[in-house]
Amino acid sequence: MNVEKIRKDFPALDAGKQLIYFDNACTTLRPVQVMQKMNEYYKEYPSCAGRSNHRLSMKVNEEVMKARKNIANFFNAKDDSEVIFTRNTTESINLIANAFKLKREDIVLGSDKEHNSNLLPWLLAERRIGITRKIFKFNDIEDFKNKIKGVKLVSIVHTSNVDGTSNDVKEMIKISHENGAVVLLDAAQSAPHKELNVRKLDADFLACSGHKMLGPSGIGVLYGKKELLEQLTPFMMGGDTVNNTTYDGFEIKALPERFEAGLQNYSGIIGFGEAVNYLKKVGLDNIESHEKELNKRITGGLVEINANIIGPKDANLRSGIASFNIGNINPHDISLMLNAKNIMLRSGMYCVHSWFNANKINGSVRASLYLYNTKEEVEIFMKHIKDIAKLVR
Repeated sequence: MNVEKIRKDFPALDAGKQLIYFDNACTTLRPVQVMQKMNEYYKEYPSCAGRSNHRLSMKVNEEVMKARKNIANFFNAKDDSEVIFTRNTTESINLIANAFKLKREDIVLGSDKEHNSNLLPWLLAERRIGITRKIFKFNDIEDFKNKIKGVKLVSIVHTSNVDGTSNDVKEMIKISHENGAVVLLDAAQSAPHKELNVRKLDADFLACSGHKMLGPSGIGVLYGKKELLEQLTPFMMGGDTVNNTTYDGFEIKALPERFEAGLQNYSGIIGFGEAVNYLKKVGLDNIESHEKELNKRITGGLVEINANIIGPKDANLRSGIASFNIGNINPHDISLMLNAKNIMLRSGMYCVHSWFNANKINGSVRASLYLYNTKEEVEIFMKHIKDIAKLVR
């Protein structure tokens, strides 16, 4: 993987100042190829898809269909219609929370390390419908087995945005299916970094966001097995979700349009399709191994200064995320000190307040890596981290 060549595709890295961008778990930078493809829509065919018969509209339709196919292929979906466009992972999960046929006392199982986007929809369903929620310890297969009995829906994060560790989702999906449960996978932090084959995993539903994988903001995907998507009741209806209406009823469209109400984010969809093409060309295996190599260097440096690493100290057990604290220094202060050196990362609880509060940890600092980050950037980062660590000695 030629990192220097890749970096030339990302203009934000060369915007007049040296920029070290380690906030990729929040959102990634975008390559020129994605921006050019989005701009192409606005310059050459800024129209609606699926509604009009003129040349511009048909071109938008063609490009949206191409993007849907690219994303379906990226996840090895059986059919293009199994890809539903949403705004982001959050909306995809909320779609299931509202469209899946849950009733009072149905059980939904999640881990103790879920992002708010995969916790709050189920808390609301508990209040609104009266479902029962169960929680298992993250990546603890025995605890998962103990909790799975009677569960209707398992909604779990694949890779944690707190520390980069992963649930053994292949095994959990197998156990869930053996017990008659359907599985929704939050792949926001795994889809950008490792190959996900939904058919090999046998995933029922999968949610992810374009902005975490080189794509535009405001576009996401819900993958679902066709036979399960057809059983869902759309929770948002409007233009282009139906073939016909009367004052008393309607004839709903087939998949995927029945879940894509109103005019869509066409430039976002087209840009997302280009983003997954870019990732496929680089290779997810190459990206994953590159991130782990960089994370080993960061982890080794953090161990040297006795930093409190969140999660395992073995970088091989984490993705490209290093989450840590240094002594009693406020994590936001560390983030601000690094920002002064043009090093961008995240501090806080990363929308996983429940886990931090339960473990009595008042947030942390998080460095998250991607394909365009370099060994040189890691060395600069660790130099400044070591300088900050001297403040507590």
